Amino acid sequence: MYTVYVLKSLKNSRLYTGSTNNIKRRLGEHNALHKGYTKYNGPFKLLYTEKFNTRSEAYKREMFLKSGKGREFLKKI
Repeated sequence: MYTVYVLKSLKNSRLYTGSTNNIKRRLGEHNALHKGYTKYNGPFKLLYTEKFNTRSEAYKREMFLKSGKGREFLKKI
C-alpha cells in the first residue's frame, strides 16, 4: 500500500507533496532529517493523505497534486 501525502510547514505554511509506503516513518524523517527542502522549511504537520495499491498509481496522483489543478484542489482543504 502506498500513500500520497501533503505536509504543511509550521514555519512558513508552504506545502510539500510526496509519496511513500510508510507514512509514519516518512513524516518522522521529514521532521528529523535536515537536508534538501525540509532543511529550511520544517517542522511539518500532515495535512492530507490518499492511499493507493501500487506505486505507479501513487506517483500519478502525486504529480497531479503538484500541478496547477492539483494545487487548486489542495487550497480547498
